[in-house]
Amino acid sequence: MKLSVDKNGFYGEFGGAFIPEMLHDNITELQCKYKSIITSYEYQKLYKKLLKNYVGRPTPLFFCEKYSNQYNAKIYLKREDLNHTGSHKINNAIGQVLLAKKLGKRKIIAETGAGQHGVATATICALMHLECIIFMGEIDMQRQYSNVIRMKILGAEVIPVISGNKTLKDAVNESIRYWINHPDSYYLIGSTVGPHPYPQMVADIQSIISEEIKMQLEKIEGSSSPNYVIACIGGGSNAAGSFYHFLDDDSVKLLAVEASGLGIKTKNTAASIHCGSKGILHGSMTFILQNKEGQILPAYSISPGLDYPGVGPMFSHLYIKKRVRFLHSTDEEALQAGYELTRSEGIIPALESAHALAALKKIKFCEKDIVVITLSGRGDKDINIYDKFFIKFSNYESNT
Repeated sequence: MKLSVDKNGFYGEFGGAFIPEMLHDNITELQCKYKSIITSYEYQKLYKKLLKNYVGRPTPLFFCEKYSNQYNAKIYLKREDLNHTGSHKINNAIGQVLLAKKLGKRKIIAETGAGQHGVATATICALMHLECIIFMGEIDMQRQYSNVIRMKILGAEVIPVISGNKTLKDAVNESIRYWINHPDSYYLIGSTVGPHPYPQMVADIQSIISEEIKMQLEKIEGSSSPNYVIACIGGGSNAAGSFYHFLDDDSVKLLAVEASGLGIKTKNTAASIHCGSKGILHGSMTFILQNKEGQILPAYSISPGLDYPGVGPMFSHLYIKKRVRFLHSTDEEALQAGYELTRSEGIIPALESAHALAALKKIKFCEKDIVVITLSGRGDKDINIYDKFFIKFSNYESNT
């Protein structure tokens, strides 16, 4: 498989486990045990039971009639927004919490940007009666306050991060610092980032998304292979899950859409592939936003789930190997795409997902092309941002 990782956690030249000595035992334990645990019959039975009866899987594959007519292709949405807690993040949270329990851990720590991973983690910790601590940048707490409330109601301790830019990167930094000082806890990373085995582990768990897409397309279209699969990408958990079972099928074009913020030619961007270079971030070698001295540059996006200054190492490898094509969407393009889906299909997407939707205008499809876009989350958390834009856009429409 093109996503395979070697024994040291490398996808080609990317990946690895560049960690402090204090975390060596924790990481080694994960590397040695995670695969056998998550593939065991007992684990899989409970995991699939929870996905079905608690999360609500399989999520629908929705045919967008108006979108399809507009873009001259057969466009489907993989509705991860309909999961319990409102995004794909619950798949990974359940998977890792079950793993943590098998390892004898009783305290779960996690980082969050948009809050969806934090909410998912707090949710499953409440279900499993585990202590939960969530680190979240102070700026992200302000712009995603509804999710902060949800985490607290679910019993999680939400710790504001006031270092750095007070966003996702800094929440990861503080989570790692806490883990070093509390090695008896379990760090539940939300994306395909961090030291090995986290990138591969998160991809393995999220692969349920593409597994379902294949089965659903077979029933609907008579073929399990679409022409395109499109997903937004920050760290990459949503994209990894969407692409996983298509990586060895070269007939399927895989498109990952980065958040370019105010534009890739500005300093206000989160497009790590388009604007970054090879470096080490949070324990792995990958493409990151950095200056000539190797200092991490601040990432920017209107979407708090995508403003991370790096991309998962597997995607750096897939980019170099040209298996995944990387596009980018600006804040304005994402907001426009979110507005368009809301008015044409009655679905309000998360701003993260809206970046993937914006890519439709940049691709020339053939009439019979089958296109699957993963709607990674719902837009409730972004409603205040949408509200400001909708007023602006409505005024523009009325004047033209």
